[in-house]
Amino acid sequence: MLAKVCSSAVNGIDAYPVEVEVNAGRGDTLIIIVGLPDAAVKESRDRVMTALINSGFRYTFGRTTINLAPADVKKEGPSFDLPIAVGMAAASEQMETDQLENFVMVGELALTGAVRPVKGVLPIALRARQDGKTGILVPAENAAEAAVVSGLRVIPIQNLREACSFLEGEVKIAPTKVNLSDLFNTNHDDDIDFAEVKGQENVKRALEIAAAGGHNVLLIGPPGTGKSMLAKRLSTILPPLTLDEALETTKIHSILGLLQPGQALITRRPFRAPHHTASDAGLLGGNISPTPGEISLAHHGVLFLDELPEFKRSVLETMRQPLEEGRVTISRAAGTMTFPSQFMLIAAMNPTPDGKTPAESRSSPREIQKYLSRVSSPLLDRIDLHIDVPPVKFREITSERTGEMSAQIRQRVMAARKRQQERFKHKPKITCNARMGTRELKSYCELDAATIELLKFAMADLNLSARAYDRILKVSRTIADLAGSERIVSDHVSEAVQYRSLDRQLWT
Repeated sequence: MLAKVCSSAVNGIDAYPVEVEVNAGRGDTLIIIVGLPDAAVKESRDRVMTALINSGFRYTFGRTTINLAPADVKKEGPSFDLPIAVGMAAASEQMETDQLENFVMVGELALTGAVRPVKGVLPIALRARQDGKTGILVPAENAAEAAVVSGLRVIPIQNLREACSFLEGEVKIAPTKVNLSDLFNTNHDDDIDFAEVKGQENVKRALEIAAAGGHNVLLIGPPGTGKSMLAKRLSTILPPLTLDEALETTKIHSILGLLQPGQALITRRPFRAPHHTASDAGLLGGNISPTPGEISLAHHGVLFLDELPEFKRSVLETMRQPLEEGRVTISRAAGTMTFPSQFMLIAAMNPTPDGKTPAESRSSPREIQKYLSRVSSPLLDRIDLHIDVPPVKFREITSERTGEMSAQIRQRVMAARKRQQERFKHKPKITCNARMGTRELKSYCELDAATIELLKFAMADLNLSARAYDRILKVSRTIADLAGSERIVSDHVSEAVQYRSLDRQLWT
């Protein structure tokens, strides 16, 4: 007898349907799996057979052929265990049901028949809804993740016998449901806050501008000035994720298996801080079958690169495309994948190899120049704000006065972002000022004659590139938004220019 079971697999960050065809014939027991299965899928033969027997099914299987269609796409992972087992039970006429076409099934089987969690359930659930399926059978630990997809019955499965009984109608299982409003309204008590940072008011102001416009930031200062402390608090002043942003971010974490058991959705902006020994594949993504890297895990969040010059130059140079385009394309023999990577980059570095200021450093000018040259000018041009982080004064360290709390700063940031959303409401791909293109710069960054003259002088004096000119306009637009101004005036441009001057002072 032939049985067909609907399943799904992940390619990149999206899922595609997989039809599991099981044909049970006569003869000696022999299970053949075709359809480009990898080692984990081939090993499912022994897992599935043992799970079926331990779940009470009779050992009456003859020559069984299992086809995973489409046959020209490689199938990976243990998520096909459950649909294969259900298909074998149906093909051997040990269960009768007409519901196999209505449900998508994924799950790894233990030898006892228990269903274990798998990766990538959220994109699989989204694809099931797109294909018009009634529901999806998933491991109980993955049920909350799948339940964020509205209009789809999510059936949590504990074991193989329960799955078969549900499909036969013998057992009723209540679909898992989650309340999206409750997920987003959950009070996240941050254990870090900007109020804890002593002094550094100019740096806090720059980070507020960065958060308001989605700009990249480079912090330059000696050790102990609070660069890492400030960077880690940037995510506390960013606007909350929208539902679409949360779904896209959760998909990336889901396919890598980084969601906590029972976690439904990522509702806080991610903060990723890879070590400076990270490889190209670790940062951008890769492996034989391309998977997302750190820059994609930071999608809609913050990527913090501490000790920037200590990263391999080849690794840093590969970040140019993601910083410019908001996505990364990885080509391997197995295929080409494009992953989203719209993140805020915040990098930190010392001004000299020994960490001191250039005036105090014992390093030679040649050594300092060699150290700074590890960060190329093209990469610097893609970072909007370059900020000097000076040592904190003693009176500020011992002061009882605290700075503004993150919640207060976040309110101003959200107000500025709201103005940007209204401005770009007919351009859905542009989410903030940092994402503006050439056309938007012409439309929304008009300058009067005096401001143009000021900017012309600054460009010539600092020897800035054309890309730096665009960055200054974007930052000026954000400063104007924070001030509630529709027009960009000289004060806004002057403040934006000062965030481009530091790198020229050091690198030249």
